[in-house]
Amino acid sequence: MTNTRNGQTTETKTTLVIGGTGKTGRRVAERLTERGLPVRVGSRNGEPPFDWESPGTWEAALDGVGAVYVTYYPDLAFPGAAEAVGAFSELAVRKGARRLVLLSGRGEEGAVISEDKLKESGADWTVVRANWFNQNFNESFFLEPVLSGELALPTADAVEPFVDADDIADVVTAALTDDKHIGRTYELSGPRLLSFHDVAAELSKATGREITYIPVELDDYRAVLRENGLPVEFADLFGLILDGRNASVVHGVEEALGRKPRDFSDFARDAAATGVWNV
Repeated sequence: MTNTRNGQTTETKTTLVIGGTGKTGRRVAERLTERGLPVRVGSRNGEPPFDWESPGTWEAALDGVGAVYVTYYPDLAFPGAAEAVGAFSELAVRKGARRLVLLSGRGEEGAVISEDKLKESGADWTVVRANWFNQNFNESFFLEPVLSGELALPTADAVEPFVDADDIADVVTAALTDDKHIGRTYELSGPRLLSFHDVAAELSKATGREITYIPVELDDYRAVLRENGLPVEFADLFGLILDGRNASVVHGVEEALGRKPRDFSDFARDAAATGVWNV
């Protein structure tokens, strides 16, 4: 970074990566560390700890921080998210962390409220909007269905341009370290639209075994989430697929990085090679 404040460049100050053990946060922390930049992982088990539900943890986590990658769990569209992001962003700027990069949801009206709250803090902001991740199938809630050979999901015949977490991390890292991304909103997607029938075929090819997709009703899926102790609000996120609002390819990866995004086939091949889907 080229900005200098209080006699200290933001490049020499620590970057707080909230959710630094998660799908995108872990990758961002790795990229910053590879560049020799100081990183602090923001998590409940971090040192110091960071917890969105405990605002008293925020100040210590921001000590000496010049930039923050802001991710909110479970989702920016959930109740209370905008208020928390707004309060945190104001505190961050007061503490000297002016560069804030927010991971937002593409097509989520509720997430835009959180984006606006972050911008109102006076930060040097960048917003990165993403849709469903490729890595949901090997690092998250679709892993067990893939292992079982059956994707039973409330997505009908809808299509989605799945985006790779490595592409997101590359864009976020660029935004944290280069002033040219200040004030930009990047909408990210993969290079093509896929239905869940297509996804099942891609995963079958990559794993060498049959993986099928079975459409289910949304209410039935809510019941499954409830039975497994997961937030039933996750089911509402499938509405972003079902109503087609994100059923188009966007070009934020190219705008930010000057290259094409990663294709799902390449993701599936590389993930299969790790053995994560072996049964």
